[in-house]
Amino acid sequence: MDFTLTHEQESMRDSGRRLAEREIYPRMDSHPKHLPLPKEVLGDLLHKLAHLGLTGARLPAEAGGSGIGMLDYGIFFEQLPPIVALASMAHEGSTARLFADGNEEQRARLVPDFVSGKQIFCTGSTEPDTGSDPRGVRTRLRKQGDKLVLEGRKMWISNVTVCDAILVTCLDCRDGGSGKRVVKVVVERDRTPFHSAPIDTLGYRQGWFGEAVFDEVEVFAENVVESEREGTAILKASWSVNRPLFSLSAVHLAQRAYDLAVEYAGHRRQFGQPIAARQLVQKELSDIATAIATSRLICYQALSAVDAGTGTEGMAAMAKRYTQNACRDAIWKAMNLFGAMGLSADAKLEGMYRDVNMIAVGDGTNEILALIHGREITGIEALRGAPKGV
Repeated sequence: MDFTLTHEQESMRDSGRRLAEREIYPRMDSHPKHLPLPKEVLGDLLHKLAHLGLTGARLPAEAGGSGIGMLDYGIFFEQLPPIVALASMAHEGSTARLFADGNEEQRARLVPDFVSGKQIFCTGSTEPDTGSDPRGVRTRLRKQGDKLVLEGRKMWISNVTVCDAILVTCLDCRDGGSGKRVVKVVVERDRTPFHSAPIDTLGYRQGWFGEAVFDEVEVFAENVVESEREGTAILKASWSVNRPLFSLSAVHLAQRAYDLAVEYAGHRRQFGQPIAARQLVQKELSDIATAIATSRLICYQALSAVDAGTGTEGMAAMAKRYTQNACRDAIWKAMNLFGAMGLSADAKLEGMYRDVNMIAVGDGTNEILALIHGREITGIEALRGAPKGV
């Protein structure tokens, strides 16, 4: 067991930091903090990530993927500002799902533009009444005359307000029934426009969260993803990667908060000396550093296990639940070290605190994650009261 980064991993980490500091944060700072960034900003950044092979991180090399390991992916991912990291993950993860479930024609026709960053992609799964249970979706794919139409509403979709295409999880009602089988369809915005709107949120306010409404939106038969596996199987499998990845954004925020707190404690003077000389301040800084180190390691462990073929839903759930809670508390401690200044927009910590709380809900709430981990520990499905798999 070696905890030292390889030369290649250090290079990935450093290139991620340079990209963030030189290109991403300056763009974010030049736009209003409470409004989503323009579509062209995300498009340009996806092009840059494509050159690094990160828009096809989970694809094989023959499909345009980079063949990168998930741990290496996470090391780079941690360096990105959270709104860009989430948008990138939503785009890349949607592409991976389409590649895994799509047929050869769909892969050849649709995947290349997503891998190159030419088009922005996303996934619509969550609905107003369905979140943690993807099998409970109500959006329907049905026949209307000689065409297929999609009816329903999706929410909490990363990239939906700026996407060129969306992968929608829905019920297959093409036979005229109520629909018990879950399938996916690709809706291309330029061929069949649909309505989307931003959702005003606590944090990630420069990001691209939104909802989509499909009101008898036509779907082309060649865009129906007919998988031999259960329609939600790939979605659930992707969470073993997405959850620790998403959690590394919490580590990113906590690390930035810690760096600011250390600097502030060194020059802020009270009672004739820097507050860094106070025992309680040193304890708080130690607690923050410990939270960051343990959070980073548990996420790296989960991603390393995926690379080794031993990754599990429970391990990913544990990593996300622990990391979000630990890093949220770490940022709050950093805010307290600043005193009243910590509440000001100028200190930037209040924005980090709002952003880290967004991570608690996406890709599974803390409560659901605890049950997923508990199911793996006990072999019993708490939600449905039966052994796992029954």
